[in-house]
Amino acid sequence: MIQSMTGYGKSKVEIAGKTFTAEIKSLNSKNVDANVRMPSELRELELPIRNKLSQQLGRGKIDLSIQIEKHDEESTATINTAVVESYLKQLQKFPSANKGDDNRLLQIAMTLPNALSSEKNELEQEDAEAVYKVLDLALEQINSFRTDEGEVLKTDFELRIANLTDLLSEVKAIDPERIKQVRERLRKGVEELKEKVDENRFEQELVYYIEKYDITEEKTRLDNHLNYFLKALNSPDSNGKKLNFICQEIGREINTIGSKSNFAPMQKAVVQMKDELEKIKEQLLNVL
Repeated sequence: MIQSMTGYGKSKVEIAGKTFTAEIKSLNSKNVDANVRMPSELRELELPIRNKLSQQLGRGKIDLSIQIEKHDEESTATINTAVVESYLKQLQKFPSANKGDDNRLLQIAMTLPNALSSEKNELEQEDAEAVYKVLDLALEQINSFRTDEGEVLKTDFELRIANLTDLLSEVKAIDPERIKQVRERLRKGVEELKEKVDENRFEQELVYYIEKYDITEEKTRLDNHLNYFLKALNSPDSNGKKLNFICQEIGREINTIGSKSNFAPMQKAVVQMKDELEKIKEQLLNVL
């Protein structure tokens, strides 16, 4: 089952007065290219999270955002009482200080350096578990999205392969006529020379010439490649690189048939085959 590299997932989890949100977007890329944005207190989880993204998503340009929203109003800052009291004593020594307005002096003291100290933001085990939980939910969504997109791509690939199979059948059907036309052109060319030729030698040279334009092997290999593409397409794993390799082999056989055809109806079919193949190549860029 193939998957697209394009996907989107978003989830929320509420635990202990906090809302954890994870949002993942992915686009096609040859390798894993992850951009992770999260609060500073979660930085120690960055490496495990990147590894998880690589394992779960395989390839793609991935953008992950994790946010934490706190609902309680508890402050994480602590008043340094000794420092504030020292500031107040110093402020009260100024002649211009209003001795009767202690609130104003306190307000000034609270704005001075080191009046407040923030608690060290350490990652709690409960928060780490919540982060992994919300991430797993988002990954489930994006993988589901990728699978749905993969089904759309699979349907398109099957259509293109069916078109290529029909065109190959057309090539097989007109191939005998092509050989007949080649024979007639060569014989006519010799007759126009008005030279007497050894018939046996002519037949030998004709066979040699026609063998150079024989496409029996190319037709067989192309048929096998098309069947192999469908087999790989329906395998349990999504392997865009393998499909791309098969696609290159298909293109090689089509090009060889085109170079050997030397027959307008067959060349027309080859052009149509190349058009179908280009559409497959374009969509393969999005396959995981």
